[in-house]
Amino acid sequence: MLIVGIAGGTGSGKTTVVNKVMDVFPNGEVIVIPQDSYYRDNSNIPIEERQKINFDHPDSVEFPLLIEHLKQLKKGEPVEMPVYSYLTCLRAKETITVKPARVVLVEGILILTDIRLRNMFDIKVFVDADADDRLGRVITRDIVERGRSVLKVLERYNDTVKPSHLQFIEPSKRYADIIIPGGGENQVGIEVLISIIEKHLLKGKS
Repeated sequence: MLIVGIAGGTGSGKTTVVNKVMDVFPNGEVIVIPQDSYYRDNSNIPIEERQKINFDHPDSVEFPLLIEHLKQLKKGEPVEMPVYSYLTCLRAKETITVKPARVVLVEGILILTDIRLRNMFDIKVFVDADADDRLGRVITRDIVERGRSVLKVLERYNDTVKPSHLQFIEPSKRYADIIIPGGGENQVGIEVLISIIEKHLLKGKS
């Protein structure tokens, strides 16, 4: 099993990169494990407090569970991946069954910040993008998908997203084997990643 970690700041284009890779491998040989599914369940915190959670801080992610699930997949065992809601900041009661595959893409802003998780990756990728471009995408996404106002998005960006990016996410770039500048628009960088995955899949068939 080839495990690829795809990190990068909020709004850097990670999901676009992952989607373009997945378009090339539609037959189940490649699966995606999003870090976002492993945000901690916050049912013990009042709803007003949940709205203040810093999702750009490593403490917000249940890394041990994500690591355990990757270990199980490596052993050839299926896992029950949590379902997380940004609207309620809670995990749903239902889970998603994920079956092992030849290639696993682990995608998320903080995945290179945890040494235990980092050591599980065969390839570490960092999707890099200009701060202004990232902010533009964050504003659009948070309004459409998470029901936030522009004011709330900008407030959150300045209070938590930007400081956490500079403290945790940007420094984790130094661990990357491949850096893809320009996010999802960098076709050459994406094709390099696709060719590595193809080589791994072909190796298993020879």
